[in-house]
Amino acid sequence: MKKAFKLFFVCILCLLMAAILGISYIVIFLPNVGSPETLTIQPTPERIERGKYLANSVTVCMDCHSTRDWNQFSGPLVEGTLGKGGEIFDQRYGFPGSFHARNITPSGIGEWTDGQLLRAIASGVDKKGRALFPVMPHPSYGKMDKEDLLSIIAYLRTIAPIENKVPDSKADFPMNIILHTIPTKAEYGHAPDSNNLVERGAYYFNAASCGDCHTKQDKGEKIKGMELAGGFEFPMKTGGIVRSSNITPDKTTGIGGWDEAAFVKRFKAYGDSSYRPPHIAEGEFNSVMPWTMYKNMKEADLKAIYAYLRTVPAINNKVVKFSK
Repeated sequence: MKKAFKLFFVCILCLLMAAILGISYIVIFLPNVGSPETLTIQPTPERIERGKYLANSVTVCMDCHSTRDWNQFSGPLVEGTLGKGGEIFDQRYGFPGSFHARNITPSGIGEWTDGQLLRAIASGVDKKGRALFPVMPHPSYGKMDKEDLLSIIAYLRTIAPIENKVPDSKADFPMNIILHTIPTKAEYGHAPDSNNLVERGAYYFNAASCGDCHTKQDKGEKIKGMELAGGFEFPMKTGGIVRSSNITPDKTTGIGGWDEAAFVKRFKAYGDSSYRPPHIAEGEFNSVMPWTMYKNMKEADLKAIYAYLRTVPAINNKVVKFSK
């Protein structure tokens, strides 16, 4: 019995030591995405214009990195807050920690090199090489055309600087350990030929990270088998819980009954010059979808996204879009 107990104790001790060594390796040596590139981005008018379009209408960087007015429908950006950071993603939304959107105006990133910014956006590590939680969807951005990312950086250098110190993000256990394993080296793609509608749609769909909000998650992990079927819950500051829509081509619970014109019209409805976001009273339905930003997406890009969504698996999942 004593020998058996000793053997058991030794096995437990070995397992414990292996776990400690494994965790130590992860914490000390990861993430390992390489050093930032040495590059200087030439801020050509074409690059800045392309970056402005992407950052405000496709990747919508400014959505999370600005202040949104939740007393109006769809939370339009508050004037004078573009890029100042401060949006919080925490346990209320099912995130495994408290993550803060950084200040990405020249006041916040002025000391970052272009290479450091590219590495952060595409590979998910900050200036000091620390892992960034993918609430900023760097796994998606790392698949974009590198030139598009350079254009975004060129644009960010041009926006008005705003002094705003943002608290550091903090992951809960065990995500504070797992987080070290998430960043990966970018595998840049290429913006596809405009004639290939589905491939073009897949590219812009990835750039917009539609899947992050339209797939239900559990502690920061997408639930397998429910891709794009909606149901991600957002507790609203004005009260109640709003849920993302099912955007699969299911005809009864998704957008299978929508034609291309209806899909495009849904986005462009907020682009009319006479449109004014309605006031949202306490407890009324609101939307986290940044319609007032996506309204400026090019019609050709919206049509391409629609074409791509017609190709994804249809999933029957009825979503209750709002509950008090």
